[in-house]
Amino acid sequence: MGKTTTAINLAAALAVGGKKVLLVDIDPQGNASTGLGIDRAIRKGGSYALLAGDAALGALTLESGVENLTIVPSVEDLIGADLEFSQTERREFLLRDALAGDCAVDTVFIDCPPGLGLLTLNALVAADSVLVPLQAEFFALEGISQLMRTVDRVKRSLNPKLEVEGIVLTMTDKRNNLSEQVSNDVRGHFGAVVFDTAIPRNVRITEAPSHGVPVLLYDFRSVGAQAYLALAAEFLRRTRTRKGASV
Repeated sequence: MGKTTTAINLAAALAVGGKKVLLVDIDPQGNASTGLGIDRAIRKGGSYALLAGDAALGALTLESGVENLTIVPSVEDLIGADLEFSQTERREFLLRDALAGDCAVDTVFIDCPPGLGLLTLNALVAADSVLVPLQAEFFALEGISQLMRTVDRVKRSLNPKLEVEGIVLTMTDKRNNLSEQVSNDVRGHFGAVVFDTAIPRNVRITEAPSHGVPVLLYDFRSVGAQAYLALAAEFLRRTRTRKGASV
């Protein structure tokens, strides 16, 4: 669904625009950490130590190659975290408690595992809102209803402030009839929840992670980089509007 690609590149686009951004990688695969060029040898305890309470947030935060963007990287110990933390008291609140207090950043992004296990639940409990990247392909539609139900359950039982920030269409291709049909169906069903900005299928976006940089640093002039800059601008407009409306 492009979740990690969106996390890396949206975070980088906001950081390039002057916002201080923290990316917390709690996916055991660690793709967000690799995509920002964080060598495994310097990841320390990473987000596992954050969840376990072994170290404070500041001690686990690393600089990325992007000014204003820092990261708490993923480490291999996360692989067994769902089982290891399953009997821990307040296991759903481990990440929220670890992030409590002043993070000294404007925005925190949490890159979750692809499944809906304990790590993802921790992210949903810690978050103010959920950004849903949706690949413009038929099978991607099947999982979104389950995700929306999960968000609703978490909102009702564990995190009443949780909202859906929006749905971002990714891997769109205007030359592909199915891609256009899926995009139109999603916009027709979810309406204004869907971001106006869509991320196109772009080779520069797929190449950038292998170089350990966001697409903005890999090829700033590419269609993909410009799309993420546009998404960042729309993200800021939406969050300002939502916060203003809640006052």
